[in-house]
Amino acid sequence: MQLSEVYSADASTTFDALPVIANSELKLLKVLSLLIDYPSTELFEGEAFAQCKQLVVTSTLISPQVRGQIIGLIDELLELGSLEAQSRYDGLFERGRSLSLWLFEHVHGESRDRGQAMVDLMAQYETAGFEIGVKELPDYLPMYLEFLAYQATVIDDDIQIRMDIADVSHIIALLAARLVERNSLYSGCFNALLQIAGKPLDVVDEYLEKISNEKRDDSLEAIDKDWEEEVVDFLGAQQEERCSSQTSTKNLAAQAGVRPAKAANTIGAPVHWVDFKQNPSVKQ
Repeated sequence: MQLSEVYSADASTTFDALPVIANSELKLLKVLSLLIDYPSTELFEGEAFAQCKQLVVTSTLISPQVRGQIIGLIDELLELGSLEAQSRYDGLFERGRSLSLWLFEHVHGESRDRGQAMVDLMAQYETAGFEIGVKELPDYLPMYLEFLAYQATVIDDDIQIRMDIADVSHIIALLAARLVERNSLYSGCFNALLQIAGKPLDVVDEYLEKISNEKRDDSLEAIDKDWEEEVVDFLGAQQEERCSSQTSTKNLAAQAGVRPAKAANTIGAPVHWVDFKQNPSVKQ
């Protein structure tokens, strides 16, 4: 099975596959993948957002507060419409690197060590029987979440999937803090990932303090300076002579720059949030 059958830039074909992962609570990762990814025009057609809402409001993996944050994001996207939502997304995630959705960029930056990390992650996909069938790097967060959503049904081990997310929770918390600082409702999606990983949301407050004096990198001046730097061919880097990288998705958190408060394989949050008695109706 190719990853192109699982992850696609075409949201309509992607969403048609939702029933495949319906038996796992971690189908929520599918929704988060779609919401964090570029808001394509197809996502605004049909019942895609309505299905997203239904899965969010009935999920027991995240708290009522976080469910409300994600519903707020969906409502905002619907109100904006596809063109305005795309413009806002570009200004948020595609200007500067501080909100980059490529995981290894936050660990290795533009260094050549990122090449081996790419190879390791691609090997993980291939071992699971997937190939990347789209023009995207393997550490792209929406793609990785898509992969984990399907893996949850393949290996029938939700705890393992949650531990995989915990391995990159430091990056997720950093992104969440930067989104909070920019008053973006996208922060709710990253809060949801932290709760799925069993991490307390106060870790975001810790990162907010750490980045309090951080300079924004999405100004025109900062972007111009970034373009002056040398371009590195990451996927070709593994052919050069250098020390082998010890980085993979299993130890990524340990190299993220800040030591975790708990071990990465510790699930500190409840497996399920059970605040509601019945499935709530979806807001229209």
